[in-house]
Amino acid sequence: MINSRAVLIASIVGIVLQVAMVLAGHSNPSVAAMFAVGGMSISLIAGIIYGYLVKGPRVLSGLIAGGATAGGLCAFVGILVSHLMGDVPASLLLLGTISSIVTGAIGGAIGKAFGGSTARTS
Repeated sequence: MINSRAVLIASIVGIVLQVAMVLAGHSNPSVAAMFAVGGMSISLIAGIIYGYLVKGPRVLSGLIAGGATAGGLCAFVGILVSHLMGDVPASLLLLGTISSIVTGAIGGAIGKAFGGSTARTS
């Protein structure tokens, strides 16, 4: 089961970071050259945040799904903004989002490993 509050928080943090990177990369070619690595790293961070925020015993599949959701959502928004600014092709929406879904899922599991498991949030 996915924790919607944790997905919302992780997604908002990820979206803010993705859009900041895209805006910086629009005027700075060295930042733009790192869009792929930076974007997937931000999605990993969003997944980690999700996993960390989810307290209590959780099934690994829920952690992976929540991290994947947060990572994919923030990547999609960042790539869409970048596309609308003319910096990346529309085809990157699919490839970049899929890559970030995977890194977000990994982040969800990592975040749970480092997060506490005593309190439970809904």
